[in-house]
Amino acid sequence: MPSISLCMIVRNEEKSLGRCLSSVAQAVDEIIIIDTGSTDRTIEIARSYTNRIESFEWIDDFAAARNYAFSHATMDYILWLDADDILTPLDLRALLALKRTLASNVDSVSMYYDLAFDEYGKVTSRLRRNRLVKRERNYRWIGAVHEYLEVFGNIMPSDIAVTHQPDEQDSDSNRNLSIYEKRLARGERFSPRDLYYYANELKDHGRYEAAIRYYEQFLGTGKGWIEDNVAACAKLADCYSELEESRLMVDSLLRSFYYDHPRPEFCCRLGFYFLQQNEPKTAAYWYRLAAEADKPEQDWGFASMTCTTWLPHLQLCVCYDRLGKYDEANHHNELAARYRPEDPRIISNREYLQNRISRKGEGGVLLG
Repeated sequence: MPSISLCMIVRNEEKSLGRCLSSVAQAVDEIIIIDTGSTDRTIEIARSYTNRIESFEWIDDFAAARNYAFSHATMDYILWLDADDILTPLDLRALLALKRTLASNVDSVSMYYDLAFDEYGKVTSRLRRNRLVKRERNYRWIGAVHEYLEVFGNIMPSDIAVTHQPDEQDSDSNRNLSIYEKRLARGERFSPRDLYYYANELKDHGRYEAAIRYYEQFLGTGKGWIEDNVAACAKLADCYSELEESRLMVDSLLRSFYYDHPRPEFCCRLGFYFLQQNEPKTAAYWYRLAAEADKPEQDWGFASMTCTTWLPHLQLCVCYDRLGKYDEANHHNELAARYRPEDPRIISNREYLQNRISRKGEGGVLLG
């Protein structure tokens, strides 16, 4: 059975570190904590789980810190997590099972990264990350900010999920933006990936015009990863929406089709736009595309589970109600109910539509 080193970089994580380590400790053979300057109880908490604690002088470079953490690993494989990640009991059992059966020729195991949940606890946003990597391959982290692990070889996909549980408030929300702007001030030339992530930071800080400029620079290089290209179109649409430039917002959504087939998230956004324009027939077209879309096999980019399950059906219910097609509206409301049977909107729609179909009642269905 292969052995596993857990490698983490931390700073002021007293609220979450214990939760993270307790969720995974049973599955790993050593825990390596690299502290980058904590002033709270982070190190004290880490000592409850390991004596492998090292300090790393923070140099505004996440890849450097993670590579330093990896350099201290001694086991067959390396698992990496952030302090605000956990393994649920179900996923811990799955990791333990994987550990017992993992073939020695596997270089990396990818896992889901579950980022957001609805009020019923169902995943609404997820992607994939290479999480468990063979130490002897000497894989390296790349990128000072929004770093990535450059992995190659025999990569095995798994159904194990790491769950992201961030604290309510990020105490250092300006950190990444500050790092990028220091690099710009030094005259550094950004890679396409840096242009994309710098634009994201600008957008997240409400600097929409500047974000638009950098998204355009990124897409203009023609060298972006397909998932970043598609995401940049969505984020451009977000910026134009904030600036109340609806036509440019729609143009940005349609622009994504240049890089890949119509994604469900984009179809739902186009459907919502046309529904707002009181064009239910056109809206229904886009929602049908979303509802009928094939689910991605790997989910390496951000995937909205909402737009591939109940939402397009609930919105199709709205569209067909407005078109006076109550049987079709009812059909899609019931399809939505398969995913959210307790949703009060769906329950209300059911009663309304049954009355409509029997030529009784007034009102309207409720939007998603």
